[in-house]
Amino acid sequence: MAGRGLPGFLRRSLRVNYDEDEDEDDDNDEQVNDNGSESVSAAASDSEEDTSKRSADRSVEAGTTQLTAVQPDETSKDGVLDKNSLNSDVSSDSWQVVPEPPPSAATSSAISTTLEGKKTYQETQFEKAIDADVVSMSELRKLGWNGIPPQYRAQAWKILLGYLPTNQARRQQTLERKRSEYKDAMAQHYNIDDDIRTIQEQETLRQVLVDVPRTQPDVPLFRNDRIRRILSRLLYIWAMRHPASSYVQGINDLATPLVVVFLGDYYDGQDVLDGHVMNHLSEERLDELEADVYWCLTNLLAGIQDHYTSDQPGIQRMVMRIEELVNRIDGDLCRHLRETGIQFLMFSFKWCNCLLLREFQLGCVVRLWDTYISEKDGFEDFHVYVCAAFLCQFSTKLQEMSFDELFGFMQAMPTADWTDTEVEMLLSQAFVLSTLFGGSDAHLTNNNNISQY
Repeated sequence: MAGRGLPGFLRRSLRVNYDEDEDEDDDNDEQVNDNGSESVSAAASDSEEDTSKRSADRSVEAGTTQLTAVQPDETSKDGVLDKNSLNSDVSSDSWQVVPEPPPSAATSSAISTTLEGKKTYQETQFEKAIDADVVSMSELRKLGWNGIPPQYRAQAWKILLGYLPTNQARRQQTLERKRSEYKDAMAQHYNIDDDIRTIQEQETLRQVLVDVPRTQPDVPLFRNDRIRRILSRLLYIWAMRHPASSYVQGINDLATPLVVVFLGDYYDGQDVLDGHVMNHLSEERLDELEADVYWCLTNLLAGIQDHYTSDQPGIQRMVMRIEELVNRIDGDLCRHLRETGIQFLMFSFKWCNCLLLREFQLGCVVRLWDTYISEKDGFEDFHVYVCAAFLCQFSTKLQEMSFDELFGFMQAMPTADWTDTEVEMLLSQAFVLSTLFGGSDAHLTNNNNISQY
């Protein structure tokens, strides 16, 4: 059947509903909504494909897909944070993977709505995976790659980031121990007199206090006085406990998705960006949130720490890989950038330093991180393919721009209207690139151009 060779996540991201198995009755067909989540009854007949193993997904061959051009949608304030008193309001062209041959009009719908009072098939799978006595990391990664339901996201992220053990019986004890360790670190490094800090420590604290008000200034939650306080503490403590890199601008951005997801967990995964929940959050919960964000940020940064050491060699390496990959994919775009004087370092440095957090709305970043956290070396390796796919989406427009136009465009990418749908499409494109070039040095050669794909 059409599309049978494609991974489940590609079909979902394209919002395509494929024909059911031949032995399935029409009575099993379900209506769909924009959430892209399958109901229990619809998924029961196609569960094997829609929850397909991602390791098996890697077997997709270039010959089973094609990349077609589609037109994408178009489209801080600084401040100083005082340690003791915080003055803030509390309050183109892109590729699309399509099957050969394309599906008929009769199969243009995708996945069904959640029946009231019942869990979707996706939710059932996550609940089963996370509530197991011992979580299967491989299974959780395969499920998480395609997106995690909000009510299971915090728990899944904590497990995938290595903060919570896979053994359920040990989780509460681990949480208590790690939160107690963080309190000790706070007493050692933060709750001390400024007079006993070294000059370097004072400078680090000053930089943190300056950067925190610049963190997501357009999001009400991050203008909240209490949130700014916990960000200041955990960023400074992380810097003190990691002197090889200390604090670097950009690390403050990486904490924000963790804050949003872990805070939302206290409210059943609901959206907390408007900051209203802070009027009801107890100090005990806030202390737990701070400790959890600190340890998960620490584990995340452990995999990319050379991004923030002297001269930031990890970021330089990623920028080089992005340039070589784009040159391989779209040589015309690379030539135009060189001819107009635009170097990849001018724009992709920020993409790698802040992991695209300044290019997307926070809700989109959370969806992006579902895949990054589920992917092996997602923040280091898969991010390269995402950045390359992201740039090439705007290839035609970029090739018509002068230096000034290019520079301005790169500093304010037109993604304000992006939703999870566009993010999932971007992930699909990155997956195809990683399938074509992953595990080989093919993308480090400059001889060919595969833009015809």
